[in-house]
Amino acid sequence: QVQLVESGGGLVQPGGSLRLSCAASRSIFWFVVMAWYRQAPGKQRELVAGISRGGITKYADSVKGRFTISRANAENTVYLQLNSLQIEDTAVYYCNAGPNWNGPGDSWGQGTQVTVSA
Repeated sequence: QVQLVESGGGLVQPGGSLRLSCAASRSIFWFVVMAWYRQAPGKQRELVAGISRGGITKYADSVKGRFTISRANAENTVYLQLNSLQIEDTAVYYCNAGPNWNGPGDSWGQGTQVTVSA
């Protein structure tokens, strides 16, 4: 397993931007997929974006064109750039390290809160 620590969340107005970071306790190179999930109050956790070891990315339809995921294997870090934020993006964002695209792996961070409010 790997320990994941998210940071970068906060309070932002609609239309604003944030950059989330996920720092891993060891190399992320061996994880085929690094991903960001989010969970809003009363809702299930959902996949926001994922990136493979080879750089292939996938996004939820609701965030396409607004969010960008990237991974820096040498830094053991995954980033999520959030632009044009909407109130509906309010949630706790979690980082995940997984073996494939079939679902999340066992390693989760503690989450970082993103609140979009006027």
